[in-house]
Amino acid sequence: MRNDTFESLKSLAQQHHIEGLSLPSLAALSEHQAGYSIDKARQFLKFQQRINKELLQHRVITDNPYTLWFEQGNQNLSQIKAFVIQFSVFSNQFLIAQLNKMIHADTLEAMRASKEILANELGVSFKAMAQGTEDHDLGSTEGSIEGSTFHFSAGHFEWLYAIAKKLELDFADIGQPKHGTDATLFFCNELIRLYGGDNYQISQAASYAVENWAAAGFWGQLITGFRRFNERNGFKLPLGFFIWHDKLEAQHASHTQEELEELYFTQQLDEDQFIHYGCEMLDGVAAFWDGLDEQRRELATMH
Repeated sequence: MRNDTFESLKSLAQQHHIEGLSLPSLAALSEHQAGYSIDKARQFLKFQQRINKELLQHRVITDNPYTLWFEQGNQNLSQIKAFVIQFSVFSNQFLIAQLNKMIHADTLEAMRASKEILANELGVSFKAMAQGTEDHDLGSTEGSIEGSTFHFSAGHFEWLYAIAKKLELDFADIGQPKHGTDATLFFCNELIRLYGGDNYQISQAASYAVENWAAAGFWGQLITGFRRFNERNGFKLPLGFFIWHDKLEAQHASHTQEELEELYFTQQLDEDQFIHYGCEMLDGVAAFWDGLDEQRRELATMH
């Protein structure tokens, strides 16, 4: 965006006391696009205050005991294996939720956005394959899958399998629902029901909740915990899966915010329903981590 355009939009926000709106929304306001008005912008900012207070303060975002513990790097081998198994079940079940989200999209643009995430999870990298950081040949976290190439090894599940092999877990030991605890399967089912459901507004609420959870820092906690575990135990567990997602989620929160604003201005959004189902989704996320926390306590005396 050109600097003079940015300054013009900034001035518009200050003039009408609507600071806090994303630049795409301000641009749509300045262009008098259908549905966009100053009054609606002020209503949205009040709604955002509700979201910040009633949704984004959920305990799984602000205080996750499991990831705080994991970050310390004091896991025993049984606890590390258990985590990888449960995360692999979630990773595979997410594919089902994402496929359903794509199927239930209400526009071609939304379908393509969901399809892009699904195809990337399966092994189509954004842009060209890039030489990775310390652990893995990671694909780019930016761009599009359009015109890119499929690689089996770029599938996210294979990155998790690379960790599992180092832990002497077989392929058949991970990923399948039969390996999931009740808590993990509850979370996965909630993802399919809410995130991948056929009600677009509920799906968007769940998506907003998931993206803000994912951008809240837990990936970094897991990476730190794995690195400390590696150092303490002489392992070289490859962390490409976690490093890539950490980089990706740092970009996603702003995109998710823009999507929410577009939804608010262009459709009749039920504010109470949005917060309700967003919190339901985060309750599902919390169940997953609570299950892991209970499991790691049970495994605390094992090697």
